[in-house]
Amino acid sequence: MRNITPVNWKQFIAPAVILIVAVCALGSYFTVSAGNVAVKLRFGKIVGAYSEGLHFKLPLVDSIEKFSVRIRKDSFNTEAFSKDLQTVGLTLAINHRILPDTIESIYRNLGPEYTATVLKPMVEEWTKAVIAKYSADSLISNRVQVAKELDEILKSKMAEKQVIVSDIAITNFEFSPQFLKAVEEKQIAEQEAKRATNLVEKVKKEAEQKILQAEAEAKSLRLQREVVSDNLIKLRQVEAQLKAIEKWDGRMPTYMAGDQMPFVMTR
Repeated sequence: MRNITPVNWKQFIAPAVILIVAVCALGSYFTVSAGNVAVKLRFGKIVGAYSEGLHFKLPLVDSIEKFSVRIRKDSFNTEAFSKDLQTVGLTLAINHRILPDTIESIYRNLGPEYTATVLKPMVEEWTKAVIAKYSADSLISNRVQVAKELDEILKSKMAEKQVIVSDIAITNFEFSPQFLKAVEEKQIAEQEAKRATNLVEKVKKEAEQKILQAEAEAKSLRLQREVVSDNLIKLRQVEAQLKAIEKWDGRMPTYMAGDQMPFVMTR
């Protein structure tokens, strides 16, 4: 019968103890890097909040949840109805962050995924409310105003949740193909109407210029006639006087009229 050598468990105890001590030692601290904060949970209950650095925790008992306090940029796609019931698709870029001293409240009330559970629904709700105040064709021209209204509302609403919204931008508007076609046709009609108006104005100005030119020419002709008539009368008078002088026989006239040359009585 073969002899079985008993296992010497003592030779495994020391390495096991060393391993357990090493695991406990490594699991007894945690680090929080710059730009982050952390909450420590013990059996699911918050027992502390920590800023950047090295911190102690109970191994196998405490767990750590970390949050960034840097500004985060999230992009949201949503849809809304305009004042004239057109479907409008929007893409919004939102910069936001949390404050280090609110981390416990944020974790307790909003949870680690507060962006998806709180911020996104808030964005969708108030985007619909603001877009409904504008007609679809005025949204693009009022893009800055729409973003400003959303910015003011979301800053106020998210501040109540202890989330700081620093900036909101509308990066894209999308409209239905039917609406875009209607806008294009409207623009073409407006351009044609403007072109027709400009043509009417041009014709009107040309007519006014012709009238002014005709009036100027008529005035010029009238003045010319007046000048010609006066000069012609004087010329005829001079000619008559010259003829009278040629026929004068040296005798004094028997009759004088005004400032005219003396009339000569011919035989």
